[in-house]
Amino acid sequence: MNQDELLARLNGFEWNDFECKRAQRGVPDDAYETVSAFANTAGGWLVFGVSEANRQLEVTGVEESDKVQNDFLTVLRGGQKLNRKIAVDAHRFEIDGKHVFAFHVPELSRSNKPVYLKGDPRQSYLRRGAGDERCTQSELERFLRDAAQVRYDGAVLADISADQCFDASTVKWYQDLFFRRNPEHGEIADPIEFLLNWNFAVEQKGKILPTRAGVLLFGTGRYVRQILPRPVLDYQRIDTAFDQWSAEQRWHDRYVFEENIFQTWQGLVSRYMRVAEHPFALDPATLRRNDDPPDYVAFREAAINLLIHQDYGDHGRKASIKLFTDRTVFWNPGDAFATEAELLDSTEKEVRNPAIVKAFRRIGLSDQAGTGIRAIFRNWHELGRVPPQITNDRARKEFDLMLINKLLVTDAMRRFRQTLGVNLTPEQADTLALALSQPTGKPLSLTAIRSLGINTTQQARAVADHLVRQQLFEPQSTTHFQLRESIRQRFVQEAETQPKDQVGTKSGPSWDQVGIKLGLSAEQRVVLAQMIEEHDIATLMQWVGRSNRSKFREAVLAPLLEKELVVMTIPDKPNSSKQLYRLTEQGKALSEEVSG
Repeated sequence: MNQDELLARLNGFEWNDFECKRAQRGVPDDAYETVSAFANTAGGWLVFGVSEANRQLEVTGVEESDKVQNDFLTVLRGGQKLNRKIAVDAHRFEIDGKHVFAFHVPELSRSNKPVYLKGDPRQSYLRRGAGDERCTQSELERFLRDAAQVRYDGAVLADISADQCFDASTVKWYQDLFFRRNPEHGEIADPIEFLLNWNFAVEQKGKILPTRAGVLLFGTGRYVRQILPRPVLDYQRIDTAFDQWSAEQRWHDRYVFEENIFQTWQGLVSRYMRVAEHPFALDPATLRRNDDPPDYVAFREAAINLLIHQDYGDHGRKASIKLFTDRTVFWNPGDAFATEAELLDSTEKEVRNPAIVKAFRRIGLSDQAGTGIRAIFRNWHELGRVPPQITNDRARKEFDLMLINKLLVTDAMRRFRQTLGVNLTPEQADTLALALSQPTGKPLSLTAIRSLGINTTQQARAVADHLVRQQLFEPQSTTHFQLRESIRQRFVQEAETQPKDQVGTKSGPSWDQVGIKLGLSAEQRVVLAQMIEEHDIATLMQWVGRSNRSKFREAVLAPLLEKELVVMTIPDKPNSSKQLYRLTEQGKALSEEVSG
């Protein structure tokens, strides 16, 4: 942090990664609570020499600056007041003749958490909002579980017999997939021998015992529920929009999975395929039919992420998937050990349940190590949708992933971009569209730019720097950029002055004039001209000679739906395989122009 960045933060409010203390002549005791909270959560800046008055931060200065700094750093390095030695990044500034210190407290690794005071684990703190909160007993247990050297899923269950606990059909299903994918391994027909070979069961003192991962993955329902007294997953289909739903409303389809993880996966796929869109396409290389839904990769990786990374030692919270009409929300009891930026890297990540993760990867049910989240973002970007939203809450130890069915680039954004008179690459154009979709005043981070399918932070920075040079963005810091307010206001004004659609009268403008005024493409006009009854999407695609369903939906169909020229016959189930499309009254008026 440099002085300009510090001053910018002082003009705002204290938040989850920024805390100020007066510390005029000494280090306040609650500063160490903040150190514990930052180290246990996601790190943050602790600033000495700043006070709060009337909800405003004011530089008051540290009077005995050398003493305060030395006392603070000595305690952090001593390992006595805190159970861990904390190496902070220290900065000293002089602002209006007053001394200010800024210390960056890093987040510690999962094996070094929790950080607590006075040798008492109960004095562990978490950062929530702008405050430090003492850990509850359940939160402390989650920290200790994640810090254990013997992973929770690898523990041997001495009170369960391997001869009774495994479900034969699940083991056989897994064996078939395993040997088909790994023919180099000698086939082991006996199920117990197979599980022993891959450490889902172990032999101790002449007895064969299952591991916790073995029971969770392959166990019969009775034994799964014995070691996991809460469901593996709560699946809900809610036929309404996310913003219009309240917790009091009833779901339209629900299944609570309490069987083993692989049975849960099979049941989940079955339910997803009932509501997913099934395109028809031929693989040009093999000429074989491909019926995978366009968003299958994103759903698959998100669902598998939910099953393999959740905290199975947390018996008070269950994972959930909620399918709304406009988005799907995956909620996981258990945070990711990596940051959001690290999740977008293709490197190996530290995982909570290594035995469960390896079991999925051995049969190809998950991408190679470290690429699952990248695959989700890549698939969603290929569909032309806004990037998935991730919330990795270290304080509550929970992970939330949201797939939003909303186009990233709207027609209004395309028209506006044409008026700017600048040449933009697809990556730069997408970044501009993302900035236009953000709330006023909210900057874009380099990580957010990477969520558009950009591989590295360096490439994201190059995109942002180009937009700065084109006078579209202005930098807020080394990692955050904001759309210029003048550009946003211009976009809003042009959207407001866009002429309203004028259709519906015989004396009105011609078909081509109306189409141009509405911003319709030639393909969209063909669809409207031929749509007399209700038609499925395959028929519409044939009219314009399209074969890629996702691109047809983005470029042709979605704008017609947005302009309310076409509507779905089953609006509550947009992905239904029985979905048809028909003209609205406004759309019919355009068809009448053609016949006239």
